[in-house]
Parts: sequence; C-alpha cells; structure tokens
Amino acid sequence: MNIIGIIASERKEGNTAFIVNKMLEGAREQGAQTQSFRFSDLNIKPCRGCWACHKSDQGCVIKDDMQKIYDAMEYTDVIILGLPIYMGQMSAQGKIFTDRLFARFSPRFSPYFKENAVKKQMVLSFNQGNPNADLFQPYIDYTNQMFRTLEFNVKEVPVVTDLRNGSIHDREDLCRELKHLGSSLASI
Repeated sequence: MNIIGIIASERKEGNTAFIVNKMLEGAREQGAQTQSFRFSDLNIKPCRGCWACHKSDQGCVIKDDMQKIYDAMEYTDVIILGLPIYMGQMSAQGKIFTDRLFARFSPRFSPYFKENAVKKQMVLSFNQGNPNADLFQPYIDYTNQMFRTLEFNVKEVPVVTDLRNGSIHDREDLCRELKHLGSSLASI
C-alpha cells in the first residue's frame, strides 16, 4: 500500500502538516509506504490554461516540482490532501495543486485519463480556526463533489476545527483519531 500526503500550506510545521503527518504515521504503523509533499518545499507554478496537455501526449508543459507529485500519484493507492481553509475556501496552494490536476485527471478532455482511468483513493482533510464545523460545509461539499467528478474515490473528509485556541499538539483525542484514520487507509 502506497500513500502520499500533500500539504497545501506554506507553513512547514503548521496545523495542516501536523494533521497530514499524523495520518501518514498511522498508515506507516500498519505497514504502508508513505511519502509527503510540502508546498513550502516545492516550486509549483499555477496552471497557464494553455491546453498543451490536451493537444498532445506530452502532459503538462510546465516543468516544475509538480512533476514529482505527478510521478508519485502514478504509483500511489491513496492521496491525503491537506487543505487549510483561508477566506472560506482552500488555500492558494491547494487551488494551484487542484488546477494542475487538469493535465492528468480531466475526464472530459484528458487523453491520459481515458487511457488510465483508475480511480485514486483520496482523503480530503480540511482544517480551520473557527470552532463551527458547519461554517464552510457548502464549500467542503462542493470540493468533495469536484474531486469525485475528476474520478477520485473520496473515502473520508475530516474537518479539524477550533485551531485558533491552543496547540494542536495538545489535543490527544485528535491525534488518536488522525492516526486511526491513517491506519484504516492502509487496508483500503
């Protein structure tokens, strides 16, 4: 079982990194091979909207660190996408990642997708400072549906809330829940 975590935040040791890494830790404890990608360590440019990826079989023409993620996605069973909520929606880094999936996972346009139509398992992990878990639910539901439309099999959509008050490291119940979720991913 191969599982990758994508931390769509510029904060190297922030809440999003903690959440994704706890899930990966739980998966590793069950024997899964894991790898994580932190946007703070990567140079990933936005999609140009040039459509070159759909005009030939060369894929995305932007040669940056997204190529590393594309390569890892080829061989992974599960993707954990960590998305902090900023201004009511995913971070800019999450949006850049999502837009760059157009080159590989666009069912209506992509020659790659048609040839390799394998549903990837996914966990969409959202986190927010606000304690109200329902506050951004319409956006979370929209994002979930968008990834399902792209033929990802979204297995879980955890929403970690109330991150303005105290350290996430002190929330032992949350740490157990995240590791348990990661453990369960190792047997999908």
